[in-house]
Amino acid sequence: MKDITEENAAVGTLGTQDKERIARAALARLMEPQDAVGLALVHAVGAIDALGVATGELKSGPQLEQEISGLLAESGAPASWQGLAASQRRWAPRIPDLAPDRDIETVKRLGGRLIIPGDDLWPEQLTDLGLQEPLCLWWRGHEQPLPAVWQTVALVGSRDSTSYGASVTGDFAYGLAQRGYTVVSGGAYGIDAHAHRGALSGGAASIPTIAVMAGGVDRFYPSGNEDLLRAVVNQGAVISEVPPGSAPTRYRFLQRNRIIAALASVTVVVEARWRSGALNTAHHAESIGRVVATVPGSIHSANSAGCHRLLRDGGAVCVTDVGEVAELAGRNGDAMAEAKDSTASIHDGLSLEDLILLDALPLRSTSSVEKLAVVAGLSPNAVRAGLGRLGLLGLAASDRGAWKRTREV
Repeated sequence: MKDITEENAAVGTLGTQDKERIARAALARLMEPQDAVGLALVHAVGAIDALGVATGELKSGPQLEQEISGLLAESGAPASWQGLAASQRRWAPRIPDLAPDRDIETVKRLGGRLIIPGDDLWPEQLTDLGLQEPLCLWWRGHEQPLPAVWQTVALVGSRDSTSYGASVTGDFAYGLAQRGYTVVSGGAYGIDAHAHRGALSGGAASIPTIAVMAGGVDRFYPSGNEDLLRAVVNQGAVISEVPPGSAPTRYRFLQRNRIIAALASVTVVVEARWRSGALNTAHHAESIGRVVATVPGSIHSANSAGCHRLLRDGGAVCVTDVGEVAELAGRNGDAMAEAKDSTASIHDGLSLEDLILLDALPLRSTSSVEKLAVVAGLSPNAVRAGLGRLGLLGLAASDRGAWKRTREV
């Protein structure tokens, strides 16, 4: 196996985009998903130099540490951190295993590829995650750009789904695919599996379904869904932000949920227990201004307790058939299109910070100042001041201390 020094020597002969690809492949193995310090480092100096700093081949100084601190504070990450040296010690045990060319070749042998920001296949909607945008995606399946965000719907829920949940999910997924929507889910047992099966059987969309995995795309997990996931590869796509060979840990399951939420305009929670991971996906969706919907169930069913919790807390829209889901996605798309059409007249007098904040405001549900600070990458004080200005212009409205974008935008 080549060591990282040999890898870097080889990188020196490549073009800029290829260097970027190899650097991001290496960083994806070096760092866990949503490693805030690592992602801030990449934002500060770029992936190629970030790899050099992370492996100790490039020196860092106080100015870089200050820049990372600022990025962390703006993104809502903990203000206090122990510095780059502490992170370098955390990353150090993985350095001997870095072999990005091997990982890229592995996914190529499987008929896949590694995509990075700037590639034609890169889903632009992931930029809404801000600092938490994935470094890269390992992709197996049809090599064509994903549909626009408003043509994509996420269906998520319990692994131990009931016959009711299975039936509803299958109907929704089939109907959405027939209407040309792409269905996104997580490839797990239960609701996820029914979502993928229903979309595959609907099949009218160019990419009927996408499975976002918590582990590497070289092995299908769970093993009981292997045949299903192979079918997803054949007709749609299986993607992951972690490199081949990575195990699907509990932490990685939670982190991949943000990708599911960001890919779709609407996240539908079909069945969810009180503490279901599907609620984590709904939280990610709400935090970046996406629509959250849920299906009501029996008050006697533990599998619907989380859905009823979302409805009671006011964070979700109740849906009972595929037409209502499609209508939500369509409205979201219309709102985005209207926003684009009216951008010039509305945005002329706004500062850059106010433009960023306006984009971060959700259209239907409301968001707190703290969540908006994370989405917009601004400090809470800057968010409060910006909301005041947007409110005076009629572009934002407050509802019991939370904020949303007005219909005039």
